[in-house]
Amino acid sequence: MTEISLRQLRYFDALATHNHFSRAAAVCAVTQPALSMQIKELEDALGTSLIERGTRQIRLTRFGEHAVRRAREILRFVDELGEAARASRDEFVGRLRIGMIPTIAPYLLPKLMKEAGNRYPQLEVRIREALTSKLMLEVMDGRLDAAIVALPVSSPALTEAALFSEEFVLVRPGEDEGTPVPSSEKLRELRLLLLEEGHCFRDQALSFCGVHSLPPREILDASSLSTLVQMVSAGMGVTLIPEMAISVETRSASVSVARFKDPRPSRTIGMIWRKTTPLASHLVQFSDLVRRAGKPFSKRGR
Repeated sequence: MTEISLRQLRYFDALATHNHFSRAAAVCAVTQPALSMQIKELEDALGTSLIERGTRQIRLTRFGEHAVRRAREILRFVDELGEAARASRDEFVGRLRIGMIPTIAPYLLPKLMKEAGNRYPQLEVRIREALTSKLMLEVMDGRLDAAIVALPVSSPALTEAALFSEEFVLVRPGEDEGTPVPSSEKLRELRLLLLEEGHCFRDQALSFCGVHSLPPREILDASSLSTLVQMVSAGMGVTLIPEMAISVETRSASVSVARFKDPRPSRTIGMIWRKTTPLASHLVQFSDLVRRAGKPFSKRGR
């Protein structure tokens, strides 16, 4: 059998993850023909097809589903070997793959990257933005070294390090400035604008309003906090956003920001990583940078 390369396995992993040649090629930073050629050579080496080629998306064959699981095991072992080598050094160098959820990344990232550059000049930090459920899987699979998310995630395979807590604030149309802040019960009677399904911030906001299995009278969904705030500015309703998003999202919108009375809604931000990773001691140190970057937003910092 022709020799199989790690490059082919990484390209196959990306293709299986994204189900699309062009998206997988972009993630791997290669051209689509180059990625296609490597996948074809991998199939030739194995003597069987890995994918069903369609017009828009690809689908794994039955053997391909088995093969991608084995490929990811191999890649995880190779990555862990590299992690062990990095962990044996006193200085944190090389590549660090960090995931962040969308309601954290745009606001925490600039300060965090500055802190990381000053503390670890030889560390290459790569950021991946995705929802919590996806980040957890990628951390457990070894495709990410760690992730910054809202806690808890409650997985026995992951270490959770709580770093800081921040409050949620109410965003209303500008003309509501100075009017009484509604209670969580009254909030249910308003047109509440929330992030779409899958965002943990949506679940946290609904929990504060006392809504769990049943939706409130009227909810409109959006894919980003920026869209939510602009919808409020247009008079479409009210929303909740985290403390760290206030300055970025409200600077160009005609809205008012109000704080709730106690008990105030909040979330805990932390880092997660595999309990088995050799980089654990370095990740504990890196988590201190995240804590410092988040201090201006922290409830304890005010």
